[in-house]
Amino acid sequence: MTTTDVLVVGGGPAGRALAGACDRAGLSTVLLDPAPDRPFAATYGCWAAELPPDLPETVVAARATGRAVAGGTHDLGWDYAVLDVPAFKAHLDAGLGGVEIRTGRASALGEPPSGASNTVTLVDGSQLTASVVVDAAGRTQPFCPPAHERIAAEQTAFGVVVPAAVAAPLVPPGEALFMDWRRDHGEDGWPTFLYGIPVGGGEVLLEETSLARRPGLPVPVLRARLGARLAHHGIEVPAGARTETVRFPVDRPRHDASGVLAFGAAAPFVHPATGFSLATSLRLAQPVADAVATHLWRGPVAAVGAAREVVWSRPATLVDRIRRIGLEALLRMPPEEVPGFFDVFFALPERHRWAYLTGRDDVTGTLRAMVALFGVADTRLRGRLVLPALRRPLRSNDLSEEDPG
Repeated sequence: MTTTDVLVVGGGPAGRALAGACDRAGLSTVLLDPAPDRPFAATYGCWAAELPPDLPETVVAARATGRAVAGGTHDLGWDYAVLDVPAFKAHLDAGLGGVEIRTGRASALGEPPSGASNTVTLVDGSQLTASVVVDAAGRTQPFCPPAHERIAAEQTAFGVVVPAAVAAPLVPPGEALFMDWRRDHGEDGWPTFLYGIPVGGGEVLLEETSLARRPGLPVPVLRARLGARLAHHGIEVPAGARTETVRFPVDRPRHDASGVLAFGAAAPFVHPATGFSLATSLRLAQPVADAVATHLWRGPVAAVGAAREVVWSRPATLVDRIRRIGLEALLRMPPEEVPGFFDVFFALPERHRWAYLTGRDDVTGTLRAMVALFGVADTRLRGRLVLPALRRPLRSNDLSEEDPG
C-alpha cells in the first residue's frame, strides 16, 4: 500500500483549498470526497477585504456595501462579497492538477505506532495510508471523539432567491443587508433577523436567520417568519423560486483527535458571532500546507504539530475563547434585548467592529473592541456581557436557568 504525504478527508471548499495548497508545496496529496463531481450547494460569502489576493475576480458574483438594521440603520464601512459558486468550485478544482482524487467516505482512523503513517479505513472497507491526515469534513468530524453531552448552539436559516427588483424594498441595488433585526415577521420570542445579499445574475438571497440558539431554532419557524416578513413589505416570492436551508453548529469543541490536523469548519474555524469560516479557510490553506512541507522530514507528529500551530496559535486560541464568551452572552440575553445589543455594537467605531468580526488572532484588537463596547453599554448590558464569563455554559435555551441539568 502506497503511503502519501497528505490525505485530506472532505472535498468542500476548505478541503479542496488545502489539497491544492499541499500540492503546490510539493507534497504528494490525496483528496477523499464522497461525491467529487457534486456541485457545492451553499451560498458562499465573506467580507471582501478578507478574500485572498490570488482569488480571481471572475469568481466573485457580486460585491455590495454592507448595512445593518437594529434600532437604527448602520453602514458597516466595508463591502460584502458573494462568490459565483460554480466558478468558485472550478477555480479550486483547477488547483488540484497534481492531487489524486478518491471517491469515498472515511469511517475510522487506525492508531499508528509513534512516527509511523496513519491508516484510514473507508466505509467500503478499503484503506488509505498517509503521513498526515487532515479532517476537512466539516461538521461531521469523522475522526473526532463524540462531542460532550451539551446541546450544540446552532445557526439556522431559511431563504429564497428572488429577482433583485422584487427584493428592492428590503435590499436596494448595490447593498447587502448583513442583519435586519426589525420584528417585521410579527412574532415575539426568540429573535431572528433578515439577511439579504445579492448573489449575481440579477438575483438576491433573502434569508430569515437565527444567529445562534441552543438548540437551533426550527427551520419551519424561520420559513413562516420569512413569509410574514416579506408579506409585510409587499414582496411576493415568484413561483418556483430557489430556496436554501442552513443549519450548522457554532460552538463545536476544538478538534482534538490524536495525530489528525483539523481544518475548515471541522477545526472549527466558524466565527461564533457570524457563522463565517470560508475566508479563514482560504487564507490559511497555503500557510498550513507550507508548515507541513517544512516539517514533514522530522516525522508526521512534527508536521501535524507545526500545522496546528498555524491553525491554533496562542493568539488565535485566546481570541476564540473571547468569542465563545460573547456567544454565551448572546445565548443568555433576554430575546427582547438582543436587537438593542446589536444597535450598540454596530455604533462602535469601524476599527473595533472589524477587529471583532474578522481578527481571529488579533488579541489586542479584540480586547479593545470589547472594552469599547463595555464603555458605551448601560449597566444592564454590562452585566449581560460580564456574567457569562463567570458561569458555566447554558445547557439549553429550552430550559430555565434554574434547571438542575
